[in-house]
This record gives sequence, structure tokens and C-alpha cells, in this order.
Amino acid sequence: MTAAAHRDAASNPEARCKIRLAAGDDVAQLAELRYEFRSNLAAPIEDRAEFLDRCEAWMKERLGDGHWHCWVAEDDGRLIGNVWIQIVDKIPTPTDEPEEHAYLTNFFVLESARGRGIGSEMMTRVLEWSAKKQVHAVFLWPTTRTRALYERHGFRADGDVMQLLFAPRAK
Repeated sequence: MTAAAHRDAASNPEARCKIRLAAGDDVAQLAELRYEFRSNLAAPIEDRAEFLDRCEAWMKERLGDGHWHCWVAEDDGRLIGNVWIQIVDKIPTPTDEPEEHAYLTNFFVLESARGRGIGSEMMTRVLEWSAKKQVHAVFLWPTTRTRALYERHGFRADGDVMQLLFAPRAK
């Protein structure tokens, strides 16, 4: 690909793939993406087939339940990326403050599809949807590698955020 063609492709990811909301038919591929994503970060402790069955069941139950939403990047019928949002209800307030947050998680693009603007386009779609829904805030836990992408989309670190991490799941 020439430099000009690469720039054109990066500025128009839809020329290469389709960004859309996930549907129930996507669950098997979404589970595969989840396995690819997490097993590359740490050694799996669960059999791949067992994990895929468990993950598919989890996704079938939650996808489109009003709280969980997922956007996918599809290229030639194959999912090459996804990003999930969970709507987190806030306690009602008598002010004009919005009563929902959006938790962004499981943002992943296959290694072979990275560097083409697909993740950025998915992020744009998620943030447009979140703004239209009028959530109070979108929050996430970035990695060192993903921090720059989030910052390009307006995210800022907030020194007020605190967390308490418990031990990972027992083997």
C-alpha cells in the first residue's frame, strides 16, 4: 500500500470495514475476540473451549439487555475488533446532573488490523452514542499502550479516582 493509500484508508476506516452495533449472531466471534485479547495478556488458566462456552453464555445473557452494548468492526463477515460499554445507573438526584455513567471495557482490535484507524472510529461511535444518551461520564482503566488513543479522544486522568483491587481469580 502506498503512503497516500494508507493515509486515505486510515482517514476512512469504513472503506475497509463496517463499524456497527453487535447482534446476537456475533456472540461466538465476540467470545473468540475476548479469548484472543485476554490470553495474549496472561497465560490462560481455563481450557479454551470451556472459556468460549462460558463467555458466549455470558454475552448472550447481557448483550442488548439495556445495560451492555457492544460495537464491532467487521471486515468481510469477520469481526476484527470490538468495544463494550456498560451503563451504570447512579442514584437519582434532584438536580440536572445525569443519572448514568458509561463504563468502557474490552476494547480490542486484532493485531493484523491495527494501525488503520479502526479503533479510533469505534471510539468515535461509542462516544457519540454516549453523548447522545447524555451519560454523566465515560470511565475506563487504560493500559500504557492505549492511553494515547484515549487522550486523543478527550479522556484525561483524574487524580480523584480510587480503586481497590482484589487478588485475581484463583486457579
